[in-house]
Amino acid sequence: MRLPEVTAVCGMSASSIYDRIRRGDFPKPVPLAGKSVAWLSSEIRQWMQSRIASRRP
Repeated sequence: MRLPEVTAVCGMSASSIYDRIRRGDFPKPVPLAGKSVAWLSSEIRQWMQSRIASRRP
């Protein structure tokens, strides 16, 4: 997934995503070529599921 899709799916801005990456609270992107990066959709889904699970009693 490229950044626009990640922001749309997660509902966060790019700066929030990169801030969470720096804090270790979001999946790291995979380098593609040059400065291009992408995220694995499976890792984004897993991250979202863990956020949902953490709010359950």
